[in-house]
Amino acid sequence: MTAQSAGKRSKSKVVVDDPSSLSKVLTTLKSSKVSTRPELARATGLGRTLVAKHVDIALKIKLISEGNFGSSTGGRVPRLLEFNKDSGYLLVAALGATGMTIARSDLLGTATEVFHAPIDISVGPEKVLSELEKIFDRIALNESAPLWGVGIGVPGPVEFATGVLMSPPIMPGWDKYEVRARFEGKYGAPVWIDNDVNLMALGEAVMNVDTKHRELIYIKIGTGIGAGIISHNTLHRGAQGSAGDIGHIAISDPTQIVCRCGNIGCLEAIAGGAALARDAKLAVEANKSAFLADRLKKNKVLTGLDVTDGAQHGDAWSVDAITQAGRQVGQVLATIINFYNPSLVVIGGGVSSAGNLLLAAVRETVYRRSLPLATRDLEIRLGKVKDEVGLRGAAEMVLAELFSPNVLSQWVESGKPQLPIAY
Repeated sequence: MTAQSAGKRSKSKVVVDDPSSLSKVLTTLKSSKVSTRPELARATGLGRTLVAKHVDIALKIKLISEGNFGSSTGGRVPRLLEFNKDSGYLLVAALGATGMTIARSDLLGTATEVFHAPIDISVGPEKVLSELEKIFDRIALNESAPLWGVGIGVPGPVEFATGVLMSPPIMPGWDKYEVRARFEGKYGAPVWIDNDVNLMALGEAVMNVDTKHRELIYIKIGTGIGAGIISHNTLHRGAQGSAGDIGHIAISDPTQIVCRCGNIGCLEAIAGGAALARDAKLAVEANKSAFLADRLKKNKVLTGLDVTDGAQHGDAWSVDAITQAGRQVGQVLATIINFYNPSLVVIGGGVSSAGNLLLAAVRETVYRRSLPLATRDLEIRLGKVKDEVGLRGAAEMVLAELFSPNVLSQWVESGKPQLPIAY
């Protein structure tokens, strides 16, 4: 063989004829961080020859690397394989009604730089996304690795397949705004967008080390109320991506309060952060809360967080308001638990800062109104790290899509994700 032909052979094109098996091998290795070929075969259920073939492909395009020798169970000592988490990086962001959190993530989903910025989501996409791009640009400026993808969570319904927002109640001017197209054009990388609570649920599932909780619901009680649903460790988005929008379930108690969606009696219109702020102002006008009156005088405006703070300081009206909100959420949640039978319910969002007062009201209502079998092993707890869980979920969303067989097959032969991508 001539040197020239040997050179051509060493640079031969990577050919992937079984993206599903390659996806399984890479996803398994990514989740375990370090493994061996025999361990990958056992974990994936694939034959050793097939695993070895896909490991060779991943080594060739430098998605994984070989390290030291592992322990032997008889026969040749296997080499350790490690996923190259720094082959590229991700830009991720979690947008809320009044603030956003932005980060750089490695390819294992770990945020290495985190930024916080106040926003008003109601001013529209141009102003909000321009501010987001400034921080993304700041992160990208110091990067030598290639950008593999962008993940963004927003506080409204998203048609996941297209990345387009659809009639978001608290986001005027965002309807049908093509966030994906904007960020693809600017950063030249694949982009995924989802509802913020879906990403919180994903983050919670990834960060949860207890394997018994493969069926969980993440409830976000913020300005609005939403839920993310995990089934068998997989996010359930529904047919168009709107699964879990429990804030617009009508409560059974009679009310004439009109929700932002135009309907009467929606859960978030009664128990969400905006509803608490609305009722707090009425309470001050009726001289029912000196604590909130002082807050209004000082800040000129009341928020749901003022009510949770009042409850923690023992303000009687605030305690009653948080307790009632917890009961209303628990009432809707009980129906969902009877229907879905999760093993874990996690409560997050700004209103969850009311802590055990809110949690006790939710628990009491759920256990009273749900079937005994549905609650026998049920755990209901507060979320732990609000910012981290949303960012981790955004990274996990991007990584899950990048390493899915359909998307993986479109970029793996080149060694890194690149446009165009058929989502």
